[in-house]
Amino acid sequence: MTPYEGNHEGQGDAGAQGPPRTHLSAAGLRARGWTPAMVRQLLGEPDLMRSDPHFPTAPKTRLYLVERVEAAERSEEFRAVAAAAARRSAGARAAALRRRRAVLARIAAEPVDMPRLAPRELAALAVEHRNRRDEERASWRRGHVAAPATVASAEPGALERWQVDYLRHRLTRYDELLAELHGSTGRAAAEELLRRRVHAAIAEAYPELAQECERQLREREYGPPRG
Repeated sequence: MTPYEGNHEGQGDAGAQGPPRTHLSAAGLRARGWTPAMVRQLLGEPDLMRSDPHFPTAPKTRLYLVERVEAAERSEEFRAVAAAAARRSAGARAAALRRRRAVLARIAAEPVDMPRLAPRELAALAVEHRNRRDEERASWRRGHVAAPATVASAEPGALERWQVDYLRHRLTRYDELLAELHGSTGRAAAEELLRRRVHAAIAEAYPELAQECERQLREREYGPPRG
């Protein structure tokens, strides 16, 4: 939908640029700084309702005469309402920024306690965790068949991945903190910070898993390597 809609009554001279635009859609009004509340307050009902020829059942498009929009924009009332809307928008952005900073500060201060397990114990627990998740996946993913693994049958790279996954999900508050962040402003940045802090704690407690931690973070940021 372009911001301007053509004159459906055929008025105006046709030229290289087509007929003059006489109506504005909601998208066109937004591009000029109008909010829905301003449209309701200053323009009221639309001047034209147009059906979408490709989707007849879709809601009709509300169109407003350009002349009427421009006349409203020249009024003192429009300037006052637009200024008030700008102040509210700036206030909302500032409040969102404060909430984002608070969430990041909370994640930065959250202690990440990483227990140190013996290699054989960590490997066994990681495989058990992997098998349990694989069974859960088979219960909801059509066509997926659980394939239990053992420490002896696991490839070294896979075993290291399972160990990092186990330490991240089972021995820290990672999942709990992610659940608490649901709907929070700045959730994506907070998740990234939490993920990096947890991987750093794993790499410090288990130096042999540092390379796998780095690989997972790199893949998370850039995607899997192209084969």
